[in-house]
Amino acid sequence: MLIVLIFPILDLLATIRFARWTGIPTPAWLLASAIAGSLLLRHEIVTFRVKTLAALRGDQPLLRGLLDSGRKVLAALLLILPGVVSDLIALTLLSLPFNLGAPLATQAVGRTINGDHRLID
Repeated sequence: MLIVLIFPILDLLATIRFARWTGIPTPAWLLASAIAGSLLLRHEIVTFRVKTLAALRGDQPLLRGLLDSGRKVLAALLLILPGVVSDLIALTLLSLPFNLGAPLATQAVGRTINGDHRLID
């Protein structure tokens, strides 16, 4: 519990030190990170709706959309939190090439084809 409470403070101190080292003002860094996180979160809300509807139609596995959206939402929340360390964790999370739903995409998703049929002798 103590680590969870101390992490934002240490992260903010690391951000101030990083801002001095790079010459970028600390408020500008924090504002840019918060804007990027907000935009990512807004985009992912819309994308999650589309992926969920596609999964309900049977076009895409549900697990794939949930895992991918969950990863992006977590990264967006980490970007909104003030600090360089949380930003690096978020960027690492976004840049990971894993997609746990990829093997499921090669399998056929249950589809039925409706139509008329006739027997030809």
